[in-house]
Amino acid sequence: MTPMSDNGISLRELDPRDRYKLLCGVVVPRPIALVTTLNENGAVNAAPFSFFNVFSESPALIVLGLQHKPVHSPKDTTRNIHRDGEFVVHMVDEALSVAMNDCAVDFPSGDSEVAAAGLATLPSVDVKVPRLAAAPFALECRRQIVLNFSPDRELLVGEVLRVHAREGLLDEANMYVDLDAYRPIGRMFGNLYTTQRDVFSLTRESHAQWRARQDAKELKDA
Repeated sequence: MTPMSDNGISLRELDPRDRYKLLCGVVVPRPIALVTTLNENGAVNAAPFSFFNVFSESPALIVLGLQHKPVHSPKDTTRNIHRDGEFVVHMVDEALSVAMNDCAVDFPSGDSEVAAAGLATLPSVDVKVPRLAAAPFALECRRQIVLNFSPDRELLVGEVLRVHAREGLLDEANMYVDLDAYRPIGRMFGNLYTTQRDVFSLTRESHAQWRARQDAKELKDA
């Protein structure tokens, strides 16, 4: 293994493919958004994205990294969102992982990945884009703003209008998600993914609590 210099790695000096490999290997695990949109012919398009996360609760916003084709033309998801401004983000659990991966196949433009993967859909409420019946959670979204950073990359900010939860996952009285029943997966890098079964808890302390714990430690070590 080649040792890294004390100056670190300048990303501006790296080939874009090496930048991608480095960032995807370092920033892990990442949540996966399986996004449905409507093609011009009415077919339901579905594509997975791991450049994705929740951004804000007030307003309720998510961010999605949109990638263009090598010839700089937009992929189906990007083109559909540009045209209609509506999409549905589905979280991916262990049961949905194989179908999610099938949706990453480079089907001809306009074909429905949802139909090819045999995924059933349900009507949404606030957007016309259908949602996937098998998804643990589905977030109906509307485009807020799209920022273009290069011929290949756009950053989409979308407002979450409504959340659908599969039965048994959410206690609506206190908005508690049952993680054991949920079983989400995360994206690592390359062909690697991770489950979220091995979790641990850390309690966030006030400064007074932290200070008391430090004082007790110092007194014990004295």
